[in-house]
Amino acid sequence: MARITLDHLRRYAVARTLTSPTTLLRAIDRLGFVQADPIRAPARAQDLILRHRVKDYLAGDLERRYPRLPVEEDCLVNYGFLPRRHLALMHPRVPHRVWDAATRRRAEELLAFVRERKRVHPREVEAHFAHGRITNYWGGSSAATTHLLDGMHYRGLLRVARRDKGIRIYEAAAHPPVDDSPAAQAERAAALMELVVRQYAPLPASSLGFVVRMLDYGAPQLGTAVRHALRGARERLAGAEVDGLWWYWPADENPASRRHLPDDAVRLLAPFDPVVWDRTRFQLLWGWVYKFEAYTPAAQRRFGYYALPMLWRDQVIGWANLSLQGGRLAAAAGYVEGAAPAEPGFHAALTEELAAVGRFLGLERESLLAAGQGIGVS
Repeated sequence: MARITLDHLRRYAVARTLTSPTTLLRAIDRLGFVQADPIRAPARAQDLILRHRVKDYLAGDLERRYPRLPVEEDCLVNYGFLPRRHLALMHPRVPHRVWDAATRRRAEELLAFVRERKRVHPREVEAHFAHGRITNYWGGSSAATTHLLDGMHYRGLLRVARRDKGIRIYEAAAHPPVDDSPAAQAERAAALMELVVRQYAPLPASSLGFVVRMLDYGAPQLGTAVRHALRGARERLAGAEVDGLWWYWPADENPASRRHLPDDAVRLLAPFDPVVWDRTRFQLLWGWVYKFEAYTPAAQRRFGYYALPMLWRDQVIGWANLSLQGGRLAAAAGYVEGAAPAEPGFHAALTEELAAVGRFLGLERESLLAAGQGIGVS
């Protein structure tokens, strides 16, 4: 293998996940996990991630087709969608937080209700049980019933059967018992670690440890086995020292391969796209700090409410905020260098990407409102 450089890693990070568009199921299989987010600006994160990887993908296709796919909404390092076969690596899930007797009783009553009704909308459950209100993670108020449904889903008592206008419709779930011997736990932990490494490689050493530690969300009961697997992974993975830092990637891949040459395309990426998900890696590869600012007070934002990193060839050169205004797509961009690239082909590529977003959103015409510095769409 040739001596690995940062240029190799940058091209590899882009090319290994932004492969030729394929079917929806095959794209999810390739990724292994698609992070979800409820914000729609102009579409949800899972749709923005899949549109680059699924041929002729339209916003909402995953939600529409989900009931017929061997795919589950569940947790890995975050909440999202993953092939159903991966659930056996994490379930039965044993959370760190143990329910008290009152919560267990409410969960048993709710589970019996779901089994009787087959499938339930949270509104239907709330009308029947009226558990009251609680303070949620964000400091606001939410229905205690919704909180309990989330907890039951996390524990594997329920699954998401489908969504109704974005709202999860639940049904009872059952996961087969698993072998809890140390050897079996080690095998599952190693498989989970391989899953996340293939999702986010190449990874600097600090990020490898970080992403593997985040598996505690998806498989808290495997914490010790995962830590042991991490120590062994550093021996099984390929790696190299680049600019004073050690990087890792799957042993059967070559970051220096000529197959990783970039194409002349602009891509607007979701904030949680595998290309940009790891902010430490992002800064190392592209030399600037990108932040997700949806929950930052407006006056303190630099990038915008839901800034999409702008990938040009193998460089993330800036960001764009997209919104729908009167049925038309409005785009406002910012650039790290202060202005759009002067390279031939950039503006045509950006125009094509915005037109592709319009098609993805199902707009009747790809009519665009050019706004912000350097968008330059005619």
